[in-house]
Order: sequence, then structure tokens, then C-alpha cells
Amino acid sequence: MNFFERQQAARRNTRMMLWLFAAAVVCIILAVDVVAMVVWLWSADSVRPRAPGVMGLLLAVPSEVLWLWSLITLAAILVVSAVEILKLRVGGGDAVARMLGARRVAPGSSEPLERRLLNVVEEMAIASGARVPAVYVMDGESGINAFAAGYDVSRSVVAVTRGTLETLNRDELQGVVGHEFSHIVNGDMALNIRMIGVLAGIVFIGSVGGFLMRVAADSDRREALALMLFGASLLCIGYIGLFFARLIKASVSREREYLADASSVQFTRNPDGLAGALDQIRASGRTSLIRSRRAEDVSHLFFGQGVAMTLSSLFATHPPLDERIRRVQPSFQSSAYRGKRVAAEGPGADAADSGAMMEFAGASDARAGDDRQAWGRSAIESVALVGSVDPRKVDAAQRILAALGPALLDTVRQPEGAAAVIVALALARDDVVMDEQLLAARTAGAGRIALAAGPVARELRTVGPGYFLPLADLALPALKVAPPDLQAELLKALQAVIHADRRVSMFGYVLFTLVRTQLEPRRAGSPARYKNLAEVKDDVVFLLSLVTHAGARRGLEAAPELAAAFAAGAAPMGIEGALLLRKEAIGLPQANAVLDRLRDLAPLPKALLVKGLFATVTADGTIRVIEAALMRMVGAVLDCPLPPLLESLEPDKLAA
Repeated sequence: MNFFERQQAARRNTRMMLWLFAAAVVCIILAVDVVAMVVWLWSADSVRPRAPGVMGLLLAVPSEVLWLWSLITLAAILVVSAVEILKLRVGGGDAVARMLGARRVAPGSSEPLERRLLNVVEEMAIASGARVPAVYVMDGESGINAFAAGYDVSRSVVAVTRGTLETLNRDELQGVVGHEFSHIVNGDMALNIRMIGVLAGIVFIGSVGGFLMRVAADSDRREALALMLFGASLLCIGYIGLFFARLIKASVSREREYLADASSVQFTRNPDGLAGALDQIRASGRTSLIRSRRAEDVSHLFFGQGVAMTLSSLFATHPPLDERIRRVQPSFQSSAYRGKRVAAEGPGADAADSGAMMEFAGASDARAGDDRQAWGRSAIESVALVGSVDPRKVDAAQRILAALGPALLDTVRQPEGAAAVIVALALARDDVVMDEQLLAARTAGAGRIALAAGPVARELRTVGPGYFLPLADLALPALKVAPPDLQAELLKALQAVIHADRRVSMFGYVLFTLVRTQLEPRRAGSPARYKNLAEVKDDVVFLLSLVTHAGARRGLEAAPELAAAFAAGAAPMGIEGALLLRKEAIGLPQANAVLDRLRDLAPLPKALLVKGLFATVTADGTIRVIEAALMRMVGAVLDCPLPPLLESLEPDKLAA
């Protein structure tokens, strides 16, 4: 399945989860009603059975009692689930990390193990086209485990235990992070985080029972025994909820763990790395178990089995370690691997993070955005790139990070430095024009950023335009934790700079839109509002026209090329009769609104949209640097992560 089909499958799994949730609620209500009947019969002064035997006795209980307890139970389950879902919608992956006591790692951290983790995460993000996720460490957990969480690709988190950092070497850590990135780009996270909220309600009754038993144990009143018995009954009923919760998690999680393992190997081209990480869980004495009291709630998120349980064949959220290792690397020999394994802090463990950096490839010419490469993929093959990572992209990401150099990377990992780099990317290379842009930024009230951006822009003149989007991606984690006033100042500065000459360049639009959509509040976990492209036809025509104009030549002779490119994209979208909009009709504010609405497309029509856009930008059999940048920006806004698209251009344009 491709990215969009996996997202559609995740929606089907959501429906299955809701049916199982409904079944659990019915069973819990019936069990509570039985307890309520027993309590009523025990406390009633006299009971007149309606028929001989136990059934006649139970039928004597007034129906009002059953309705009352049924409604109380249903309301309690639904309210608890709704509150938990709302908390997670607001907090997303960060809320899950905080729930487990994880600590956010500063993007500019220089602690060696944390720096190694951040570098591996950055490599995977650049290679996959996903935004760089927030990184957390669970300092109180000595086991080997990790998880990814969030409602969408752009606002995800990756968390690892302290044991993972201290035990695994770089190859093994890369395998684990690759596994988690598979969950990020495969559409698993939204279902996983919804599951936490939904399941909270059906295990709540057991929590109430435990609370009542603790209260009764501390009381010497005559009613304490009744309260104790009632609490014990609710605690037993809670196991019904726990049974269904574990069944739901197991039914949804296991096959996806195999898929994530396979994707990690595909990403890293190193099956021994992931197999070695799994082997370390088995051999190091550091299990994957999580000690947090909330581990049960989120056990389906973890890289390894996070909680111990009986009947693991039925309830385990993860397949057995031996089977996972066998599927990842059939020829894996544990003893041989351990004999040659490099320790986490041993020689060469962090070679990719501490070695000499490559020099910049050199200045690019003013028309670098017009450079193009041959595109040998069909539109269908191009769509398959969404949510995919191959080893060449990971290698390219490592080269990009190395080429940027430690000084620039240190700058971009601090909030003020990241803001200066973002603005510097939008500045012209001509000093006169750049001074006018910086004056516009100062006039707009962004003098602090303008002052810092000028020197950075001059440093960036040796950096090819292909590095610009990766640099922006690397800046976003620091900007997301920046104070709100710095974020607001950055958006003002960026808007002033790209409008300084009363016209917006295509790259300026791409950069501003990417940053705006990442920093502004956004609905979390919203359902798909549009089931087909016909419902948003005007928006589709607008975006297709924008992409068409971005890649066409200038002048009167370009008209046939424009028409052919637009028609190439309109056909797979099913809008053959639509007309190409004039360039003057495509404004920045309107484009932002269009992209926001198209983000709410269902997965399969969104696949058609991306297919049509690729058909347009590659209609002539090539793809330009600015077209690649525009496609990656559109993918970022629509939560369709695209890896670096250009491979055969010279190094200073490689990453566009």
C-alpha cells in the first residue's frame, strides 16, 4: 500500500476500534447493572420475587434502578473518554510525552548522547520530507524503548528512554528511530493517539472501584464493608474494560509493528542495526518494560512491549522479539553480532556526528531555480514517493548535514538564530535589494531579527538554493519552542521581506507558507471534510494553476507549454474542462486559504490531487528546483511528506 492507502486503512481501523469500544461499553453496563441489582436486593427491607429462583429475585429490582445505573455508567465512560480525547487534541504528541514524564530535548543540546539522537532524527526527517519532530527523553526509564506520537506529520514527537540512549550504538539507534519514523509517515500516529482517549473511558470503572476500596479501607464506619464490596465489584468489572482495551490495542498494533520494522530496514539499508537493537532488549538485561503508571494507557505506542501481561499471545501489542528479528534479518546470529558490536560510547560510535565536515559546494548562479533534471517517473510512481524513504535519501540527508557545517547548525538550533536564518533565506543576494528588504523588516517592527539576519544572509551566499528547505526544516524545532513574541516577529519580518518590492517570489511564497503553517495553531485530528475533488474544485484549479505557472517559461511562446502542463494535471484529477487561471489572479492570501481547505481532503482524493500536481510539474519530462521546492511545501501543508526530489544536479542544488 502507498501512503494514502495506509491512511485510508487507518481510518478503517478507527471504525473497527469504535465498534469494539461500543461492545466493551455494553458489557460494562450489563455488569454494572448486575452489581446494582445485587446491592439493591441486599439493602432492601423486603423483596417480593416475581417468580421462583434467582431470576425471579432479580426481576423484582425496579427498572428505574437499572436505567439509572446504566445512564450513570454510560455517561462516566463517555465523559472520561471525551475529556481525555480533548486533552490530547490540544496537547498532541507533547501531551503524551509529558504523560510519561518525558523531558523535551533542546534542539541545541550539546550533551553527546542527546546530540547523537537529535542528529539521527534530523537525518530521518530530511530524508523523508517530514518536519523535524520534537525529541523527548524518558530519563526515569532504564529499559530500551521508544515511541512516536502526534496527530499529523508536521506536529509529531519522538521519545526514547534513557536506557535506549545509553545502551544502543548509533546503527541500532538509527534502526529504532527509523521504526518510529515509519509510524510518523504511515499514518499510524493519529489512530494511536485517539486510541488512548477512547480506551480511557472503558478502564475508568475499574479505577473508580480501586478508589472506593482505598476509601473503605481507611474508614471504620459501618458502611465501610458495603463500600468495600461495591468497590471490589467495580474493580472486577474494570477487568472487562482492560480485557477489551488490550484486545483492541493488540488487534490494531501487531501487523503495523512488522510494517514499521520492514520500513526501518528499507530506510537505513542496515537490517543488523534494527536486529541488533531488538537483540539488546533480549540480551542486555534492560527489558523494554516501562515503569510509568501510565504505561498501560500507551502500551501500543512503544517500540517494544511496554507492559508485562499474561496471555501474551492474545493481548500483546507487539510480536515476539525472536520473530521480529527473524523477519528483519533471517541470517542474524546473536553471538556473532555481539562479538563484533560497537558499544554505545565506543570508538566510532558517533563517527557520523563528530567527524570533519565537508566544505560548501560553492556559490550557485542567480538562475539556480531554473536548473532542472530529467524525471523518469510516471505520475503514479511519483505519488508513491509520498511517505517513503530510501537509503539514497538517508545518505543525501547525512551529506546535507555535513555540508552545512557545525557553526551554521549550531545557529539554526537556537530560537533567535533560527529566526535569523529563516529571514536570511528570503533575502536577495544583491546588497542594495537586501538592504531595502531589511529596512522593510525593521519598519514592520522586526528590527531584532533584521539586525541578525543580514550577517547570516552573507554567510549563506556560499550555500546553494537546494539547501534552503532543509535549513528551514532544521530551524522549525527551535522556532516551535520560541517565545510567542519571537514567533510573531519572525512572521512579520518574513512577510515584510518577501513583499519589499511589491511582488512575491515563488521561493518567498514557499518559505513563508511553510513557516506560517508550522507556527500557527492548527486543528488536531480533524476528520476529512471533503470526500472527493469535486467538492473543492475551485481550490484544486487554483492550486494546479499556481503549480503550472511556477514551472513554465516566460513570454508569449510559453502559452502552449502552460496549456499542456495544466491539461496534464487536470486529466488525472477529473477536471478536464477546467480553465487555467491567469497568473495575476493567484494571490498569496488566497493561496493560504486554498491550502488550508485542501488539507481536509480524505486520503484517496488527496492522492489524486498530488498525482495531478506531479503530472503538471513533470509534463515536459523534467522537474525544476523551484518546482521541487513547491511540491515539497505543498506536501508539508497537506501532511503528505515528500523526500528530497532532485538527485542528479550538482551538490549545491541536491536537496530541493
